[in-house]
Amino acid sequence: MCAKVGVDPLASNKGFWAELLGIGDFYYELGVQIIEVCMLTRSLNGGLISLQELCNHLRQRRKKDSEAVNEDDCLRAISKLKVVEAGKPDRLNLNSTKKKLVRSVPTELNKDHNQILELAQGQGFVTVEQVRRRLSWTSGRVIDALETLLEEGFAMIDNGIKDGKCQHWFPCVSSVYSFVGSDT
Repeated sequence: MCAKVGVDPLASNKGFWAELLGIGDFYYELGVQIIEVCMLTRSLNGGLISLQELCNHLRQRRKKDSEAVNEDDCLRAISKLKVVEAGKPDRLNLNSTKKKLVRSVPTELNKDHNQILELAQGQGFVTVEQVRRRLSWTSGRVIDALETLLEEGFAMIDNGIKDGKCQHWFPCVSSVYSFVGSDT
């Protein structure tokens, strides 16, 4: 079909045919850049980054390129990476605010982890008491879920609070998170 109309489906643009056929070098190049950003930010966010933040990093990296990227482009590029197994970026949606997160580590998050991440979206952090009260969980369940999130690198602890309550911060949902290596 493409040969009849004189179109190269592998051309590196995101024009009509690339959109229609779902192929093109643009998305593969973008996929490589997504992997690079995920690897660079993994030590800061544990391998869980908001789709919006990922797009912002990509725009900074690609500011010299004429083709801007949006969330849909990133999702399409991520879907092209499905053939890569270990450490491939994958999409994860949080229900309460529909904030889209991209997970680039092979760890599976269960329902408890997702609920804690949803709760953390408001302030960027949670406390054991806050989770226990808001979700009506036992302290043991809260601590178990938070320990897993800490072990996997999704959360960081702040013990320096004056009231003595430990805060568990989640860079992937925190509005104060910034990408240190964005100019590289």
